[in-house]
Amino acid sequence: MNRCLRPTLLTLALCAALPLYASEAGTDTAEHSPTELAAVRVQARQPVPASRISSFGSGDWKSTPASMNIVDREQLDHLQVRSLSELARSDASLGDAYAPVGYYQNIAIRGFALDPATGYRFNGLSIAGEQRLALENIESVQILKGEAGLAAGVMAPGGIINYVGKRPAEVRNLTLGTDSEGSRYAAVDVGHWLTPRLGLRFNAAWDASNSYIDHADGRRNFYALAADWLIGERSKLEVDANYQTSAQRSASGYQLLGGSLLPGKVDTDRMLGYQPWQQPVGIASTNITAAHTHDFSPTWQSRIAVGHSRSVIDDNVAFAYGCYYAAQCADGSVPGNYFAPNGDYDVYDYRSPDDTRRNQELRAELRGNFHTGNIGHQLTVGVDGFRRTVDKRRNVNEYVGTVNINDSQSPVFAPSPLQPGASARRLDSRQTALFVLDRVSVGDNWEWLLGGRHVRLDERAYDKRGNPQRHSRLSQFLPQTALLWKANGALNVYASYVEGIALGQEAPFWTSNADTFLPSVQSRQLEAGLKYSLARDLQLGAAVFRTTQPYQYAKPDDSDVGYTFVEQGKQAHTGLELSANGHLTDALQIFASASALQARARDTGTASYEGHQLVNIPKLRASVHLAYALPFAQGLDVTGGWRHASSNIARADGGALAPSYNVFDAGLRFQHQLQGHALRWNLSVDNVFNHFYWRDTGSSLGDYYLFPGAPRQARVSVSIAL
Repeated sequence: MNRCLRPTLLTLALCAALPLYASEAGTDTAEHSPTELAAVRVQARQPVPASRISSFGSGDWKSTPASMNIVDREQLDHLQVRSLSELARSDASLGDAYAPVGYYQNIAIRGFALDPATGYRFNGLSIAGEQRLALENIESVQILKGEAGLAAGVMAPGGIINYVGKRPAEVRNLTLGTDSEGSRYAAVDVGHWLTPRLGLRFNAAWDASNSYIDHADGRRNFYALAADWLIGERSKLEVDANYQTSAQRSASGYQLLGGSLLPGKVDTDRMLGYQPWQQPVGIASTNITAAHTHDFSPTWQSRIAVGHSRSVIDDNVAFAYGCYYAAQCADGSVPGNYFAPNGDYDVYDYRSPDDTRRNQELRAELRGNFHTGNIGHQLTVGVDGFRRTVDKRRNVNEYVGTVNINDSQSPVFAPSPLQPGASARRLDSRQTALFVLDRVSVGDNWEWLLGGRHVRLDERAYDKRGNPQRHSRLSQFLPQTALLWKANGALNVYASYVEGIALGQEAPFWTSNADTFLPSVQSRQLEAGLKYSLARDLQLGAAVFRTTQPYQYAKPDDSDVGYTFVEQGKQAHTGLELSANGHLTDALQIFASASALQARARDTGTASYEGHQLVNIPKLRASVHLAYALPFAQGLDVTGGWRHASSNIARADGGALAPSYNVFDAGLRFQHQLQGHALRWNLSVDNVFNHFYWRDTGSSLGDYYLFPGAPRQARVSVSIAL
């Protein structure tokens, strides 16, 4: 990968040059282009942009009959969000779903882990989720919660994360940052309208991060370019492209001791199984989207969008997993896919270079407004073609030694002499779809939304040598409908019904039917909610929902290995979500959400798996972030945050619980002018009281892992308008 810029040198040079630059500029600021940084505090929030990924059209937040949250650029900057796991802290409906430090991360919405193939979007088009999703070129992050069959077709029922790119504007900003570990960060944001009809925006970032986990320091380079071309008076072309490389050692997760006990006395800075020969995980990703819109008339518009996403992963890790080779597990009395009761665990030399994922999508839509008598219609019809391929080399996954979690330093073992094999196509998945949605207006207060998506899937999977393993086909119509009541100018009430479909899961290697795929599953969701806007700068939301789908799990039985992966029974996620975003007063700003969620399985044929919460889904989550503008210091705000999660199931039968936790954050932000240049300082301290907690008990390929939350971390950054 490319060598990262050393932000420390850039910081020193800028600190020396900035006063000189400011002095030469004097008080004449007319020559400077307008920037996005303000010299004074801005009290009013910008209007929330329309969603491009909602199953219920492109309406604004209040007119969308679904639960959604939009995290804008201001909030991303204030929280200094740099990763997907950190983004999940801002919304109580989100949680980690196997999110190791140093690797690409995944999250869950409403208790359902997102499918990396279809759960993440850039400008409304699918991107490969197996990448480190950068945020420097992002204007906002749209979080659509719940089933979205019309928007995405075959997907997990939790929802969609859509990253909306920055558009061209007159802006020249430089951001420098560091943290309590000594990391170095620099980013530039430059935009300009070259002509009245052609604008460009360039974003770049160089990140040399020092991790709180020993031996897990990382490097990242990111470059992005956006262009807008106003073609005539009615057409517009928007193009976005970004490229990123990163390298960082991946930190393995813990596992239950003997399959029943949480590890004790865990050092959050320890990398399990560290070996000096362990190479970093390298990830190189490219994402390109282009969208053309044309207004045929004031009421009819076409939109054609195409996207390409590619992620190449060089996966290297001294992986801590199980205890098959440990003395306490040798007789089979202790399950080998957990750590041993005394804390022993096995270390594997895992290498899988050139893992390549590609997502390609073409989407064409026609939108228009018309009337039939006194009834108004907002009609959207379109077609969508999507292809995903996965190419992988035969990996190396060899046992090299056994370590104990209490070892102050891991013994050094010899790496495996084996080398990865040739690359082969492992997956070729194609979706074609036709979708339609009609928003019917009856009078001034009622809207009925009716639509659906007919999806055809043709998917072929291959083994490590490229031999055919599975051929799945399906053709299904996914309906949805919603009723929206505009009670008054401030309050909207809605109820909706949506159906979706997701691919079946793969059986873990330790089950009797290892590596086989179960049939696709159909989900159904009922939701009702209300959205209340006191003013343009405060929004209150509430939603209740119930999502069901068939339950697929490793069922204990009398087979030779003791488990068979089956589909039996149902899982139901029933919940309540509350949110408040905006200004409570002119000086006090709030971003808050709460989620109460019951996720259970029934009729599974395994009594111990029923009657309790499912794994890695706390019953209660809450997230509150406040910012208060000090009246005696213009431009100075104090911030504070609270994150809560109730106890979390860590084993399928409910026999192990990760304790509940409360984490508090704090910070300061200050905006001022320096010789005509706007500066914005941002100090944040996460986990102020250095509280230990388990943030994630999620699973990967059928195995369960435990990831500790980050200890106290301080970050500081300054953004300068050049």
